[in-house]
Amino acid sequence: MPVTEDRAKEATLNLRVDPALKAEFASAVEAEDRPAAEVLRGLIRNYVEESRRRRFAAEARRQSQLIAASKDEAEVMRWIQDVSATRDRAQKSRIAKARK
Repeated sequence: MPVTEDRAKEATLNLRVDPALKAEFASAVEAEDRPAAEVLRGLIRNYVEESRRRRFAAEARRQSQLIAASKDEAEVMRWIQDVSATRDRAQKSRIAKARK
């Protein structure tokens, strides 16, 4: 069977699992009539998204604490303007790439 373009973009993940846990997982996905690989991919996607959210929240807290600790309001306003300008440039860049 020829390798399709979609398959070429996939990677394989091998892991060790307790046999009892594997058997319970197999029974659970079979009971729901879902492929084990599909369920595992969903779990991985969810974990990655939650990790992204945790990192974002941690960075937001860090930045909030820096701003709260600053005694210089002008410095805070410059920082906000710099962050906004950087975000705007990144957004314009993404739009330009999407149009290509």
